[in-house]
Amino acid sequence: MKKHKIQKIAEEVIEFEIKALQKLKKFINLSFIKLIKLILNCKNGKIIISGVGKSGIIARKWAATFSSTGTPSFFLDATNASHGDLGQITSNDLVILISNSGQSEELKNIIQYVSRNKNINLIGVTSKKDSILYKNSDISFLTPTIKEAGPENIVPTSSTTTQLALGDAIAISCMMYKNFTKYDFKKIHPSGNLSIKLKTVGDLMLTGKKIPFVKENLTMKKALKINNSKKLGVLIVRNKHNDTKGIITDGDLKRIAQKYNKFDNLELKKVMKKKPLSVNKDLLAASALSIMNSKKITVLCVHQNKNKRKTVGIIHMHDILKSNIN
Repeated sequence: MKKHKIQKIAEEVIEFEIKALQKLKKFINLSFIKLIKLILNCKNGKIIISGVGKSGIIARKWAATFSSTGTPSFFLDATNASHGDLGQITSNDLVILISNSGQSEELKNIIQYVSRNKNINLIGVTSKKDSILYKNSDISFLTPTIKEAGPENIVPTSSTTTQLALGDAIAISCMMYKNFTKYDFKKIHPSGNLSIKLKTVGDLMLTGKKIPFVKENLTMKKALKINNSKKLGVLIVRNKHNDTKGIITDGDLKRIAQKYNKFDNLELKKVMKKKPLSVNKDLLAASALSIMNSKKITVLCVHQNKNKRKTVGIIHMHDILKSNIN
């Protein structure tokens, strides 16, 4: 087969699916709104999604996308449902069945089981109005009848593309209605790239006894010992009210040693850098790194709310870089 022929086939497949999505867009109507409301109101039960064959694969994807965007749900294998897994469906649950034909044999037992329990709602997603699924659902969402890409209209392609897009539309609609933010997304994706990008200063900062606090009337001799024991290359200087008044870094100590022949008895308040730069604990770590780079420093004090006088942590450039933030 010639290269240009292969390219043409691929383009035709994509064009088929684009047209299918354009049709689907016209089907977003009152049924869709009712469907969303039913999902949002499912607070005392589970959301269970199932399908057969390619639709089953799409159903699994729906469940994964729903769960990751603030609408907890899980996939039910339709075949196993007829062999005991129907027990996973209980009162107050919401069942979503996806089937292009609406007549899949494996779904009939689920439909029958759900129909017997008035406390279980059923959403049917199908392209056939005369199907068992459409007729027996509490809310039936009709997908467009479309032609599949490829020869003989036999391979589920355009139909599964519309199912996939519909699931995304539902998930994002629910997500936005719930005001599910990128920070909520981060909580349930702790190992994802987005979670890394959304790490805050509070996620990475040193707190409690790890913060190298010293009093402002401490002598340089004692400060050096504390600095060597903490091994952080920085000291945070506070007054008697535990308000942060200054900072001293390894670089500062070297400059002080060069400037003063005898500095052992110097009090820190006389040589410290006053009013150290402090950032809010909710600031993105990436933003903190940017500040460090622009100011040519490696450590920032951290405060919460607007109280810059009270240091609740310190953030070091090395800790940010170790988290793969750049």
